[in-house]
Amino acid sequence: MTNNTIRETADAMRDAAPKGVLMGLDLGSKTIGIAVSDVERRLAAPLTTLRRSARLTPDLERLLALAEARAVRGFVLGLPRNMDGSEGARCDSTRSFARNLARRTELPILLWDERLTTAAAEDGLNAAGLPKKRRAGVIDQVAAAHILDAALSGMAALDRTGSEDG
Repeated sequence: MTNNTIRETADAMRDAAPKGVLMGLDLGSKTIGIAVSDVERRLAAPLTTLRRSARLTPDLERLLALAEARAVRGFVLGLPRNMDGSEGARCDSTRSFARNLARRTELPILLWDERLTTAAAEDGLNAAGLPKKRRAGVIDQVAAAHILDAALSGMAALDRTGSEDG
């Protein structure tokens, strides 16, 4: 499998992934937050958080098993750009993860700018009155839902206007 499954624009993803469920990923050093869309790609919902293992292979196997069980048609992986839009070590790590994932699946992978998604997730959980201990267990999957929702909005905007807003 080559890196031709990795996309960086909503229009490329929309054209590459047949209609159906997309899986959003918030990649961290200790966890992977996971969210899924509905089949119509209108809603993004938090699904689970995977605790990362010391090796990448088990993480990819668990992720792909979840994707298969949900009939996922593509992945949206948050790309943690710096606030000025530049890319640092975390982006390098995310791109490496995407390349490794692409070697194990033919499903398209969209890298989506995730700036401020964790902050938005934290704000939402605070507003909901979730206790701090409970927030820690769901923050990554809620951030993944924010990433996925932004990508879905970008693809929907393309469907409405024919030009990319994401």
